[in-house]
Amino acid sequence: MKHKISLTVNGTTYTHEVEPRLLLVHYIRDVLGLTGTHIGCDTTSCGACTIHMNGKAVKSCTVLAVQADGAQLLTVEGLARDGQLHPIQEGFWEEHGLQCGFCTPGMMLAALELLQRIPDPTEEQIRAGIEGNLCRCTGYQHIVNAIQYAARKMRGEEPRKAAV
Repeated sequence: MKHKISLTVNGTTYTHEVEPRLLLVHYIRDVLGLTGTHIGCDTTSCGACTIHMNGKAVKSCTVLAVQADGAQLLTVEGLARDGQLHPIQEGFWEEHGLQCGFCTPGMMLAALELLQRIPDPTEEQIRAGIEGNLCRCTGYQHIVNAIQYAARKMRGEEPRKAAV
């Protein structure tokens, strides 16, 4: 028996009938066609599927689509506005915070929640804030640099590139 859900994703409201067992990550990717949210492990171990649900970072591989009924969601596709990269995206670009890019969407959304809670985080707070998101390529230092860049920009300061 299907359930009718209605939710807002990146500012657009969607209504669909879904199977009660459909994971939110599959709803986002397969029903809405927003493939920036990646599927990595289906066990909350990797963080590749991280999105924002009602302003909080969640791993969408362990949320059922029916649990998101009425929610406001933000995916990586919703970060840029009017053709301008979000400071998080700009930071990852400028600081080489990605290599293969698989973890990047989830990493960016985890970082965004961190910066909304702690606008001027220490390196230790950044590392703790992204600890649920795994990257197999970068060694994390460039990701930390990217988040520091974004934090400065979001605070209205001039972002400066990290020394390499």
